[in-house]
Amino acid sequence: MFKWREIYSCNIEEVDNQHKRLLEIGSDLSNLVRNKDGIDRYDEIMEHLGELKNYTIYHFNSEEELMEKYGYEGLDEHKKAHRNFIDKINEIHCKDIDEDQRGVTMEILIFIADWIENHILKDDHRYKDFLNEKGVF
Repeated sequence: MFKWREIYSCNIEEVDNQHKRLLEIGSDLSNLVRNKDGIDRYDEIMEHLGELKNYTIYHFNSEEELMEKYGYEGLDEHKKAHRNFIDKINEIHCKDIDEDQRGVTMEILIFIADWIENHILKDDHRYKDFLNEKGVF
């Protein structure tokens, strides 16, 4: 589910590399859910969730700066989608993850998978051609 596929590419190396890293974090979380050894994974889940949040903020800022630099018209709408993502991560972070580690981690994974399908493959691809025409690759 979290393997890089060429269809995800925005044809912008920096953005693609950041998306690849986000997929790696999703894969790490997925591996935790699949591991059914009965060991408490709270610390690992929290570590990955924190990394997801921090790296996502870094990625969003980078992406927004690029769009702003070249005058992308859909920037405000894109920023709103980014804020919604961070709000959802914060909402999940506030849940009692310790009591339902598997359930909350599954919620995160479903959310990330949906984000890939509906944000990266749609919203991010809207700026792809615009930035490529400006010479950004």
